[in-house]
Amino acid sequence: MTALDAVTAPAVARHASPSRGLVLAMLRLHRTALLFWLGLVAVAAGALLWAIGPGADAAWAEYTDLGCGQAGPNLGCDSPGPANSRYQTAVTVAIGLVRLLPLLTGAWAGGALIGRELENGTARLAWTQSVSPVRWLAAKLAVPALLLVTGTLTLTLLHRMLWSSDRAALSVMAWRAWHDDGIFEINGTIAAAQALAALALGVLAGMLLRRTLPALGVAVLAVVSLVYVLDELRPHLWPVKTVVTSLDDGTPNVDSMIVDTGALTASGARVPIPWCSGEPGCQARAGITHYYADHHPASHFWPLQLVETGIVLAVAALATAASFALLRRRTGVAV
Repeated sequence: MTALDAVTAPAVARHASPSRGLVLAMLRLHRTALLFWLGLVAVAAGALLWAIGPGADAAWAEYTDLGCGQAGPNLGCDSPGPANSRYQTAVTVAIGLVRLLPLLTGAWAGGALIGRELENGTARLAWTQSVSPVRWLAAKLAVPALLLVTGTLTLTLLHRMLWSSDRAALSVMAWRAWHDDGIFEINGTIAAAQALAALALGVLAGMLLRRTLPALGVAVLAVVSLVYVLDELRPHLWPVKTVVTSLDDGTPNVDSMIVDTGALTASGARVPIPWCSGEPGCQARAGITHYYADHHPASHFWPLQLVETGIVLAVAALATAASFALLRRRTGVAV
């Protein structure tokens, strides 16, 4: 090659990837939501990190300085001090933000992410450029999903660090159990799965209604309904264990997720515990021979988690498939 050839050889044009350009454009368009999400994760993570370290240390020191944690009873330990209150507030704020995430995600996905662009016509404008409808919808789902899962799993790992840091101290300073709704969701895979389901339901609402406010309202209603149904369904997702006690031992005292309690007759039939007001022999005269309690011990945490996560992810997959099917019907493109 001569020097003239080197000078006159055309430079190779470098074109930006259409997918990369679509992602960058979407991040610029929704930068307020992105900053809000990063701020939410930062606040929740900061609260959990503080609770793991100095918050827990100060609360435990205050608790022991009051003479609590000893064998003898101390009525002063029933009311937490200021350090314990700050610790409880930090943990409650972090859990509350994670529990609020599906609602916020569904509202944003239905209103701003999809509904507004379809209502204003900017989606069709993008489709006439180098972006196909399928790629447009895939980016709308994939980019927020990646951010949601990354942030939510980060908070889950931090909360699990807090939960496992010092169970002895947490058991006396806190009034939360492993099966409480917020604890149960943030300690496993459910929180991330709920965020994905909320995103998919919001996108589907936006695709169906193609208007900002109606899509926002329907998405919020769908997410609230999903979370409510899951909370009610959770105790029945895995076989329970049953504890039976005699009349002399009284009703079972189990520290676990209680599903059902009652009394047993001589034939083994389950009946409600009669109201006897302390009358001697009342239960025996009513035919009661034992008490029972159906419950989930702590060992059922992961089975319940994985079954519920599978249900939530199935909802997300169905909503996503419905969105692509609707897009294909309206645009005529292959999906």
